[in-house]
Amino acid sequence: MSETDDFFARANRLLQRWETLLDGRATPPDWVHDAYRWRHDRQGMRLLPVKTPHRVALDDLLCIDQQKAEVVRNTEQFVRARPANNVLLWGARGTGKSTLIKAVFNAFVARGLRLIEVEKEHLVDLVEIIETLDGRPERFLLYCDDLSFEADDAGYKSLKAVLEGSISAPAGNVLIYASSNRRHLLPEMQSENQDVHVVDGEIHPGEAIEEKVSLSERFGLWLSFYPYSQDDYLAIVEHWLGRLQAGSCRDEATRLAALNWARQRGSRSGRVARQFAVDQAGRHA
Repeated sequence: MSETDDFFARANRLLQRWETLLDGRATPPDWVHDAYRWRHDRQGMRLLPVKTPHRVALDDLLCIDQQKAEVVRNTEQFVRARPANNVLLWGARGTGKSTLIKAVFNAFVARGLRLIEVEKEHLVDLVEIIETLDGRPERFLLYCDDLSFEADDAGYKSLKAVLEGSISAPAGNVLIYASSNRRHLLPEMQSENQDVHVVDGEIHPGEAIEEKVSLSERFGLWLSFYPYSQDDYLAIVEHWLGRLQAGSCRDEATRLAALNWARQRGSRSGRVARQFAVDQAGRHA
């Protein structure tokens, strides 16, 4: 390509972006990165590249083998252009829900998988996001971390429509992977259970409960995460101590320190286990 042709090509791309900004549409990014964030700023709605995404190895996720196998299988189907489900990972805090999504992305990134982080307040833009990705050869995971809604959140209806319920066909190159501490993504009130009634011995949930369950049910793959036992917690501590060359739980003092660390935080989670190992590595570096 001559310098003149290159100049006009660049000018044409600049004009397209300017026209996009003027009519309020999302500005397509340069598709050279692996991960992006959806943002609103003075330049409009757009995908911002994440130049140094958090790289997590699947081997670093312990004690969630069943959940890991299911998410890997579903993602394998997706990158091979086979039918695959949207995924909801719900359960106790610090048990690896968000980390599993990052690890699966990292495992399949060389095969064309891309990750886009969408915050809850931007879920109203889901249709716009999917239109921006339409026709791309890559496969995209829309990553929603710590997802939960209040009853009047606008993003709730948008997510529900995109999962299933819109007149548009689901995007073939996009899946939604979400993590949440809430099973049904919405607060559940005691008063709602009073609407449950019994007919001929059968329990019929009230309308409020049906509405809340209907959102989570639109995720085809629904995986639960539970608090770790003490043995699981210590196994994860041992793994990270070895990774960071920071000792071992075979040392009784280190083992007791790890248990005390968890007790002070009121949680035996994978996150707490890694934080303890990092602390030990820093102390004894």
